[in-house]
Amino acid sequence: MRKSGLILACLTAVLAAACGGELSWQTKDISGMMPALEFTLTSEDGKTVTEDHYTGNVNLVFFGFTHCPDICPITLGRLRGVMDRLPGDVAHRVQVLFVSVDPDRDGPEELRTYTDQFGTNFIGLTGSQEQLQALTKRYRTTYGYGEPDDQGNYEVSHGSAVYAFDSSGAARLLIRNSDDVDAVASDLEQLVQG
Repeated sequence: MRKSGLILACLTAVLAAACGGELSWQTKDISGMMPALEFTLTSEDGKTVTEDHYTGNVNLVFFGFTHCPDICPITLGRLRGVMDRLPGDVAHRVQVLFVSVDPDRDGPEELRTYTDQFGTNFIGLTGSQEQLQALTKRYRTTYGYGEPDDQGNYEVSHGSAVYAFDSSGAARLLIRNSDDVDAVASDLEQLVQG
């Protein structure tokens, strides 16, 4: 009797974990490690926006700049590939918030032109140095500027991670360039449906 009771208890635990337990992520789970999405920035439409404008969807936040020669176009291109792998009803509930940390060169028009290359789910945002520093500090990342050359061009250093927030604005995943595109798509589908 005891043996069958133990087996039944084990089976119940396994089924509970499989049916309603914790989700299994292939990217880095940062639930509870980062604060909720919160900002005041300027959109690619030239309007002041806050996180409230984007809640209700899964938001992927990536810091970069439009003159970026490598990390930004590669990362945004990978995210475009992720979007292409998602079922239509899932993809329309995922947005990429591309936050430019180069506001001197990336105004609303430049941001819209840049994000339009990747798709309608990609939205450009920027802000004052004070707003950008508050936001990057909030998510434990940094950015900086190199010395301008003779033509006034300069490099901008920034992180390469993408932060995924669920539809309520809670930080859930950290997506790195080393993460497989199919793994990212799988995680985002779980996040949308969760």
